[in-house]
Amino acid sequence: MAERIGDAALALYRTVGRLLAPALPLMLAVRTRAGKEDPTRRHERLGRPRRRRPEGPLVWVHGASVGETISVLPLIERIVADGVGVLVTSGTVTSARIAADRLPAGAFHQFAPLDVAGFIDGFLDHWRPSAAIFVESEIWPTTIERTHRRGIPLVLVNARMSERSFARWRRLGALPRALFRRFSLALAQAEGDGGRLAALGVERVEITGNLKFDGLPLGGDPVEGERLARAIGGRPTWIAASTHPGEEAVAIDVHTRARERLPGLLTVIAPRHPERGDALRADFAEHGLVVASRSRGETPGPRTDVYLADTIGEMGLVYRLAPIAFVGGSITPRGGQNPIEPARLDVAVLHGPSTRNFAEIYRDLDACGGAAAIEDAETLADALVDLLERPERRAAQTAAARTVVDRSAGALQRTLTALAPTIARARTEERAR
Repeated sequence: MAERIGDAALALYRTVGRLLAPALPLMLAVRTRAGKEDPTRRHERLGRPRRRRPEGPLVWVHGASVGETISVLPLIERIVADGVGVLVTSGTVTSARIAADRLPAGAFHQFAPLDVAGFIDGFLDHWRPSAAIFVESEIWPTTIERTHRRGIPLVLVNARMSERSFARWRRLGALPRALFRRFSLALAQAEGDGGRLAALGVERVEITGNLKFDGLPLGGDPVEGERLARAIGGRPTWIAASTHPGEEAVAIDVHTRARERLPGLLTVIAPRHPERGDALRADFAEHGLVVASRSRGETPGPRTDVYLADTIGEMGLVYRLAPIAFVGGSITPRGGQNPIEPARLDVAVLHGPSTRNFAEIYRDLDACGGAAAIEDAETLADALVDLLERPERRAAQTAAARTVVDRSAGALQRTLTALAPTIARARTEERAR
């Protein structure tokens, strides 16, 4: 009975999507004007690919945005090296740019079709993937149902399911089990994630760890890094990284408080969404601050208060500009951004109380002194001054964080081992075809 109810709920969801389909091109046009869609590639969102399908076996890998795409790059490289092509989809313009720069030969990017049966069917008819690998928590009901209907194995890799998301799914009655049972395998980041995914209906769950621990340190242009380091000189400097609306105001409050004790303080702000750069610049100027914007090619000078790093794909460069970073999305209730990236570059990590997106990582970092939690602008300013004035304490924190990161590696190989039968099947089916 519960299974029939869940399937009926999926059918209702598909029907709503079909009814809304005629209005979706208009929605895409509005998003395009807001800079959230690529005007030359909107056809991909409607399941009308124009690129030719490559010959040979093809695996489809889907991630929501930049973080998910970056996390699976090493996995994609290994699949391609094994002689299997990879179709990478995502839903944001930023992730498409990252993919264009970083995908290896043998892999290519398309925008994910909207979650409507007709669009998904057009996508699947054209690409004919032999397997579908979804990253982290990308759950689109119609996409999953239409893919499963064709007998295409569905695997969730680097899977996470927070307690908050789990509670929301549980409130949907029979729908989650009807949906999650269609995954043939889920490779979870941690025991908690795995247990919650199993409770939602995934029949086979393995704990493989977090792929983000296995990625290479973020790269950065060394020549540009040296130029900026010379421009900054010996000024005390810190970074507010991947900030969300509201956190930039906190960063400015911190700057005002901390510069009383740290003359010449430079604050580097890297907003999570760089397109907000112009609005932030205007807001900072209203506060009487001198701002240099990277997107405008400006360089921080001796009088610069804020260096606004409002560009895409340069966090490796940004993190190399200062020894301390507040990682955003954690004072506002966003669940926190990835602390592994700064930790790999020996940058001391500070964060707010909202860390559910990376709960286990922050827990382990905090437990061994590899990161420090703050509550507001006052406590962040105090922690910042303390770490800048005490380099020995900062060194101990970054060393502890590096230990956590190093001992957590190995997820890539475990993931590849678990995926081996799926990849082998893709190769075999293509030969048969």
